[in-house]
Amino acid sequence: MLLIDAHADTLYRMATEPGSSYDLSLERLLNGGVSLQVLALFCGTDPAPRAVADLIDRMLCTRQALLNDGWVQTDDPFTAVLGKTSFMLSIEGCEPFEKGLEAIREYRQLGVRMASVTWNHENRLGTPACVNQEDGLKPFGLKAVREMQRLGIAVDVSHLNVPGFYDVLTESDAPPLASHSCCRALRDHPRNLTDRQLKDLFAQGGYVGVNFYPSFLVDDGNPCDIQSVIDHIDHMHQMGGAGMVGFGSDFDGITSKPDGLDNPEDFPKLMDGLMRLGYGEKDVQDIAGLGFLRYYRRISV
Repeated sequence: MLLIDAHADTLYRMATEPGSSYDLSLERLLNGGVSLQVLALFCGTDPAPRAVADLIDRMLCTRQALLNDGWVQTDDPFTAVLGKTSFMLSIEGCEPFEKGLEAIREYRQLGVRMASVTWNHENRLGTPACVNQEDGLKPFGLKAVREMQRLGIAVDVSHLNVPGFYDVLTESDAPPLASHSCCRALRDHPRNLTDRQLKDLFAQGGYVGVNFYPSFLVDDGNPCDIQSVIDHIDHMHQMGGAGMVGFGSDFDGITSKPDGLDNPEDFPKLMDGLMRLGYGEKDVQDIAGLGFLRYYRRISV
């Protein structure tokens, strides 16, 4: 079964915490059956341009080290095959694009195929959910989003506030995705998507990768396990998301994980849990990775 994970922060952790124990390794990805892992170039907690540039340089050096160690990078998700693991780059927070549209083209040449408009900092493109729910995309933001889509870079609305989400959905040229988000109906958190957002996103042909962070899955103090992740997947299906929902683990970017879901080697447990709930083979294959590939087919240029 082809398995794809739409978000992990391993490059950031390797660049900022060298020598630590990481959730992801090539062995763990292979053992878990992950054929394509999206690795984020996370712009960091300091939005100052020099700090962002320095961090990106360090993560690109880390990427090269992975390539030297036998990892394989692709900029085409359709190259994913069973029994092998490759990675694809994304950007989390579009601060590197603030310099102008040419910067977007430069990152596309590096292999970036996904970019979240914001992280938790307001930038030249838009405003994150944690800042306010009033401001939509900025004028440059809409230009940047359209340029991303022209180049085949999926626009990621995880972290973006509701007005910005709808600006992307209604005023751009291709459906966005939320690479690592959950359901507001099950966990009332500003990072999560409301039922209206989910329905509208799926109606436009978008995609959601479910985040594994317990704070986005369950109320504070409640137990969180694999079933908690499955509950969010199931709710998205009820909102019209069949064939448009998958995984956005956020491995190496979260401080805690659901019981039984510690690293990519545990992905088969999720598959088993979905089948026990009554999901058939086709639906499970879609959730595992085929839905992600169909999303990229819908936005292909």
